[in-house]
Amino acid sequence: MSQSLSLQQLKEAAEQFGTPLYVYHAEKITEQYQKLQTAFSKSDVQIFYACKALTNINILQHVRSLGSNIDCSSINEVKLSLHAGFTPERILYTSNGIAFEEIEEAKDLGVHINIDSLSNLEKFGKKFGHSYPVGIRLRPNILAGGNLKISTGHDKSKFGIPVDQIEKIIALVTKYNLFIKDLHIHTGSEIKDVEVFVKGIEVLFDIIPRFQELEFIDLGGGFKVPYKDGDAETDIELLAAKVKEAFDKRPNPNGKSLQVWFEPGKFLVSECGYLITQVNVLKESTATVFAGVNSGFNHLIRPMFYDSYHRIKNISNPDGEEKKYSVVGNICETDTFAWDRKLNEVREGDYLVFYNAGAYGFEMSSNFNSRFKPAEILFKNGKMHLIRRRDTFDDLLKNQIEVL
Repeated sequence: MSQSLSLQQLKEAAEQFGTPLYVYHAEKITEQYQKLQTAFSKSDVQIFYACKALTNINILQHVRSLGSNIDCSSINEVKLSLHAGFTPERILYTSNGIAFEEIEEAKDLGVHINIDSLSNLEKFGKKFGHSYPVGIRLRPNILAGGNLKISTGHDKSKFGIPVDQIEKIIALVTKYNLFIKDLHIHTGSEIKDVEVFVKGIEVLFDIIPRFQELEFIDLGGGFKVPYKDGDAETDIELLAAKVKEAFDKRPNPNGKSLQVWFEPGKFLVSECGYLITQVNVLKESTATVFAGVNSGFNHLIRPMFYDSYHRIKNISNPDGEEKKYSVVGNICETDTFAWDRKLNEVREGDYLVFYNAGAYGFEMSSNFNSRFKPAEILFKNGKMHLIRRRDTFDDLLKNQIEVL
């Protein structure tokens, strides 16, 4: 049975901790991780949680307790992971257009490193040669993902070293005797068609024989999660079968069996998260009825940034007559969460919950309009735990320096 919090549990959380409020369900994360473990049980696969989706230290610790590894996009995410108890060998750092000093710092911390530019690959070779294993992030020139903003593998993407520059890569590897331990690709997010991953594998099969010391292949993440009723998620069982079939047909010609890594982020935490808001005002116009809530894209930017869809439920009046509302925020910009959305009758003071808010919700929040960031709650083993307090006025002043 799929894990989810009831409307009553969400309402109680709002009444106890106030709103806006992020609530995360630990057992849902466990359920999603177990889906991956079960699907890939017949293959040599390792899971690395892409923690850019949600980095609250309690979430990281829960993911670690499940046995997952962790994928980081910055040196500070690496440090958060170490703080959460991950050992260096369970941490992957994939660089992206960063100063070489950050790669050096990751090397000093002893974690796995993927390098995404010829420039930094050469700097790494000059300084470390064969003494420290490193991975290469390749751009496979495959267009995939829910929309162009979350597609990272196409021929105009900034990510990775284009595969058509493979000869330049080989030249650097040879010149500096680099120890290339893995090849990495990531084509995008919200990938429903498992054939996209197969295409990526096919790109790598033409390159693998040229690297004698490979130990693993990193296929990134981007698994689709359901946002709307009736949406499908990536068929993980089918993906596992396709990956196994592909590697069985094309074993590494260098004789070493290659481990496969995946980096799911949204897949693990999207459905665990809820953003609870309260309706401040109802405003009727000739075009629509606005339900103005005590939040905005300063707390959940995805609808405005990605045109993403989030299910919304009136948890104060779940049996009310359905009517259409435009759910909007309270900041001084257009911040429409939903236009003409059918909801049970909304009244001022009602609580509205946004589903699938675990990934890139709080993580991308800000203090725009000098508004406070929400509190965060973790529901685990039947209890609600405060895991981040709501901002206070002092937080707005923190780090500011008065000079006059």
